[in-house]
Amino acid sequence: MAELSCCGKIITLDKDGFMTEPDMWDDCVAQTIAKKEGIDSITNEQKKIIQFMRFYHAKHHNWPILHNVCKQVRQSSGCVYNEFNNPEKAWKIAGLPRFDGVHFVKLDGENYIMEDYC
Repeated sequence: MAELSCCGKIITLDKDGFMTEPDMWDDCVAQTIAKKEGIDSITNEQKKIIQFMRFYHAKHHNWPILHNVCKQVRQSSGCVYNEFNNPEKAWKIAGLPRFDGVHFVKLDGENYIMEDYC
């Protein structure tokens, strides 16, 4: 487990970098996790993506279909890949919990796909 200090809070991340207490998420936490993930500053386009992911997760308790994310935030197809490189990075920055048994792998050298693992 890792801890990040952010705006007077201590945020705990699991061994893979996902928040252990998603209710503590806010914009400051998002920016702190983004920096840890190699993103210096969250753009408006990225913010729309992570806000939609949070909305979708709150409603459905699941990953959204990535193409639908781009459609809902009115961005071009592949926006999650273009803005974050790896969908898991967007999920982490959104402060959402890790889904056991699921991760993203890069098979074609460019795009990630969701894959089950044990």
